[in-house]
Amino acid sequence: MPISLSLDGADPLAAVREKFVLPPGVVYLDGNSLGPLPKATAAAVAHVVEREWGEGLIRSWNAAGWIDAPAKVGDKIARLIGARPGEVIVADSTSVNLFKVLASALDLAQGRRVIVSEAENFPTDLYMMEGLIALLGGRHERRVVPADGIGAAVDAETAVLALTHVNYRSGAMHDMAALSRLAHERGALTVWDLSHSAGAMPLDVSGAGADFAVGCGYKYLNGGPGAPAFVYVAERHHEVFRQPLSGWLGHAEPFAFEGGYRPAAGIARCLVGTPPILSLAALDVGVDLLLECDLEAVREKSVRLTDLFIETRRTALRGTRADLGEPAGWRGSRQPGELPPPAGLSRHAGVDRARGDRRLSSARHPALRPGTAVSALRRPVGCRHRPRRGARHEGVGRSDVPSPQRGDVNEPSRMPDPPANGIAARWGLGPRTRARTSTSAAAR
Repeated sequence: MPISLSLDGADPLAAVREKFVLPPGVVYLDGNSLGPLPKATAAAVAHVVEREWGEGLIRSWNAAGWIDAPAKVGDKIARLIGARPGEVIVADSTSVNLFKVLASALDLAQGRRVIVSEAENFPTDLYMMEGLIALLGGRHERRVVPADGIGAAVDAETAVLALTHVNYRSGAMHDMAALSRLAHERGALTVWDLSHSAGAMPLDVSGAGADFAVGCGYKYLNGGPGAPAFVYVAERHHEVFRQPLSGWLGHAEPFAFEGGYRPAAGIARCLVGTPPILSLAALDVGVDLLLECDLEAVREKSVRLTDLFIETRRTALRGTRADLGEPAGWRGSRQPGELPPPAGLSRHAGVDRARGDRRLSSARHPALRPGTAVSALRRPVGCRHRPRRGARHEGVGRSDVPSPQRGDVNEPSRMPDPPANGIAARWGLGPRTRARTSTSAAAR
């Protein structure tokens, strides 16, 4: 029996896939960028729109519990990341929440001036550090080092160690507990970005000793495009931490409309403005689905599927200079790679993303992925890859792997080109194609 069938036959998560809307014939590997749509989301959002908003109007802030939604969904996310009730709240975006917690950590670490981070951290994390340091008059320093230099970089000047738990490019996963312990031993606080790990694996921010954390709602939490983010503050800091965005909903009594700001108790002071109720309703559905899953089983399946994924690609690409990275055990649910010019994998039914610098990223939410779908990717596929001008050829490791042939793939279908100006042009998005797998390859 093929290994993919044996994996599927013993899969305790097999039924989860049926709770999501996934187009026929699509093997979706972009969950690290946008999680798929839960089938229950449309009805949940429609109920909020038609009944709670349409009929309840302003009464729904109390009658439907809108005002409590950030804390209610936050407590659910707390269960996914190993936090206690009252330590997580849903608000704003990951970038905005990073600004809040970085500022809070610097404020608590009086007399220290350095933020230590990793060179391969997600750009928004590094940008927010830059912006905050500039705003504070340049009295602080951002110290960016390679991953293997983090331990040596944390010293007596370090105020904050700020890292992303799972690297967005390589999928490499930090030891949160060990690095938090190292930071604390040297008098520093920790800020963890969980955007690429929350919902994809078991987490234990409390047990790891994390001080602050943030995370995204539209990736593995399946809250939909633009879903609000979450922020975690360890209870031991609740009485003393201050975040700089003192908005009205983070006030101790927001409806008292006082002339001065008094912060709310605990995690509620991380709120700023009116919560996005429709987005919160969608996020609530995605989080509830994950709470039905055993995240230990999710992680175990993630490692098995990633190893299978690497092996099938290695077989399909034998003879090329493609780089498939490392085995699954040390990474999250992402698998990076590097395409040999000019050939590589296509964007297999919207599956993989071939970036302009020849990197290929794939992310499998294991709860949604049957082994047969991953195994089907061993079929050779064509490639349409055009590096952007000035793109660098970066890799994660070397392995000898084969040249893709034209195989069991239909001709790529043309997608509408983005406009020549506006945000698409600013993001460097050019004409796009997508390859459609045949039903026999991807939907078995």
